[in-house]
Amino acid sequence: MTYQLYIGDRTFSSWSLRGWLMLEKFGLPYQAHMVGLYAGTMQADLAHLAPARTVPVLQTAEGYVVTDSMAMAETLAENHPERALYPRDPAARALARSITAEMHSGFGGLRNACPMMLGFVWEGFVPADAVKADLRRIEDLWSLARERHGQNGPWLFGDYSLADVFYAPVAMRITAYDLPVSEESRAYVAAHLSDPAFLAWRKEALKETHSPFPYALPFAQKPWPEEKS
Repeated sequence: MTYQLYIGDRTFSSWSLRGWLMLEKFGLPYQAHMVGLYAGTMQADLAHLAPARTVPVLQTAEGYVVTDSMAMAETLAENHPERALYPRDPAARALARSITAEMHSGFGGLRNACPMMLGFVWEGFVPADAVKADLRRIEDLWSLARERHGQNGPWLFGDYSLADVFYAPVAMRITAYDLPVSEESRAYVAAHLSDPAFLAWRKEALKETHSPFPYALPFAQKPWPEEKS
């Protein structure tokens, strides 16, 4: 079974990153196809995948089209129970599903003020109260997962799960905007930044060019953490 995955620009498309990580991190076979999210060709690129109108899009070997990242996550978890996309422990699985769903549907303050961007770090960005409130809630969820179920590894539930997939772009936002979080949260962010799958994704992202640059801000830029040495 080889999945067909349709994604947008790697530099900015947080949802595409999630869709890709679901397949890449759990060793599921797939072929990736680029969609012109910022080039203006997305509607045409997805025309054969009704009802799709956004990325990511997953097409199964049977030809079924799955159009939402949460639907994709649940479809893959259902199709591949042996891969444990969610934790196997029932209590951990319930919490993982809960915090994943909250990420999927919430945190509008953070999303709107801090679009994902993987090129560099903005210097001097000051988060608004709505962003700070979202960060406090996210850190509470991360701490709860780590305290209850994450003692045996660097991820929220010890082993990598769909919860980490959905919070990966949050780690990128914290990095790109140099947002204020605890040392515990920074350690979790660092796990994402050093993850081989993410490094492969960002390597491809750095090959992209965008003119005009989406989401430009009137701030100086400094290097992405791994580029400082």
